[in-house]
This record gives sequence, C-alpha cells and structure tokens, in this order.
Amino acid sequence: MDTLDRLALILVIIGALNWGLVGLFEFDLVANLFGGQNAALSKLIYTLVGLAGLYSLTFLFREETVPTDES
Repeated sequence: MDTLDRLALILVIIGALNWGLVGLFEFDLVANLFGGQNAALSKLIYTLVGLAGLYSLTFLFREETVPTDES
C-alpha cells in the first residue's frame, strides 16, 4: 500500500467516524473542531474526505498481487 492509498484510507476512516457520530449523537466533530459546517477549513476537510472516498473506489478494481520468492 503506497502513501496515497494510506492517506485516502485515513481520510475515509475520519469521514466514517464523523458520520457515525452524526448518526448516533447528532454531533459533527469536523464542524465542531474547525468552526462550523460553513467554515472554510470544515469545507476543505469534507471535500478531501469525499475525494478520498472516490479514490478508494479504485481499491475494488485492483488486481491482487502475490509476492513471489525468486531467490
């Protein structure tokens, strides 16, 4: 897994946790930390999470590579 994949996964996890908090407790952690839903930083985080989700769709279509022992 390369760096971009890991970053996308981290952002998707953040988004999932945030939506879990919204669903269970009506608490938007991103908005709370960064100044409300309409704050520029919150919108940036939401946008990055959305883009990470779209990028993560590529994980479904990747071929599994099995390491070979060619020593």
